[in-house]
Amino acid sequence: MRIEKGHPAGPELNGQTSAHDLGMGKLLSKKKEFIGRAMAARPALTAPTRQTLVGLRPVNPQDIIRAGSHLLPVGAPAVAASDQGHVTSAARSPTLGSIALALLENGPARHGETIRVYDPLRGGDFTAIVTHPVHLDPEGHRLHA
Repeated sequence: MRIEKGHPAGPELNGQTSAHDLGMGKLLSKKKEFIGRAMAARPALTAPTRQTLVGLRPVNPQDIIRAGSHLLPVGAPAVAASDQGHVTSAARSPTLGSIALALLENGPARHGETIRVYDPLRGGDFTAIVTHPVHLDPEGHRLHA
């Protein structure tokens, strides 16, 4: 359920992510001081090219996304220079099939893009669609019914 609703937890909160990376930059006060405000506003921590939270769904519903898989451009060689992010959490949803949360360079601007999910340790190599992190009921209709 956590992954279906796009809630970041342990794997996404790895000590290298900021509120902006997790799509929570709007929650930071613009009027009041808070611990970490100066750091959170640094250009390097708000750059659009940073790895930010996205959702993933495999193009082929039979493929299973696994946490730890690398994210590469389609057709790019499987080398470190091509790596653009990684899958942080993955699960099998009863309603949606295999879904995942990932950190991907320039993530929000890439919704709808097809990306290569590469897992050399477990033999995974397939394509997935980059989506919004909230996979299920993004408008909250079920929550507020």
